[in-house]
Amino acid sequence: MTEPTEQFFLGLETRVWEAQVRGDAAAERELLPADFLGVDQDGFAGLAGHLAQLDDGPITASFELSGARLTRIAADAVLLTYRADSRRPGRTETETVYISSLWVRRDGRWWNTFSQDTPAAPSTAG
Repeated sequence: MTEPTEQFFLGLETRVWEAQVRGDAAAERELLPADFLGVDQDGFAGLAGHLAQLDDGPITASFELSGARLTRIAADAVLLTYRADSRRPGRTETETVYISSLWVRRDGRWWNTFSQDTPAAPSTAG
């Protein structure tokens, strides 16, 4: 069996981001299991809390993912790390975060079981 590549997992992550652009919780739910855990500057969020961000519609207007790295943790687990530059609806400034996503294969399909977003340090250029 050929193991999925970095591009495969980056494609799955892109689907998550695209769901946020559309405000489509159902599409995001297709990639996140019931035991999903997200960690960001606001703390911890389970699946319901994470999906609730989309209750009022899209939370992302545009995004670009770069610098992806794939670390194989086990036969059925990988860690995808990357940089995301995104813009929220109605805003002009871009936000940069570094993301670590744990993807686990269960019953033949891949699930994003854990994601941690680390905001980039504020730019000191001026």
